[in-house]
Amino acid sequence: MNEVLVVLTNLPDEASARALASHLVENRLAACVNMLAPCRSVYRWHDAVEEAAEVPLLIKTSADRYAALEAAVRAAHPYELPEIIAVPVVRGLPAYLDWVAAEAALASTGHRPTP
Repeated sequence: MNEVLVVLTNLPDEASARALASHLVENRLAACVNMLAPCRSVYRWHDAVEEAAEVPLLIKTSADRYAALEAAVRAAHPYELPEIIAVPVVRGLPAYLDWVAAEAALASTGHRPTP
């Protein structure tokens, strides 16, 4: 089974979050993207403490698709330095993890892998 990742990023508003989520799923870079409720982020940027409203995304993909996903996020993201953090999934419902891997594999092989 291909390693499954959860990739985290934050967008400045719902419209840009929705556009990125749709782009990633439509292009089979992600099997699923969860748009979470807006949050407040506090961070240091250019030696100043900043605060901003953001929309977090939880992106489920395979390790094989990570490089293409990262490139797509960077290309579409409005921030100068977007947060893009990949966390490996160490356990999960096997059927769900197989589904994530299969959805990502479609783009690279043109067919679903056999479980």
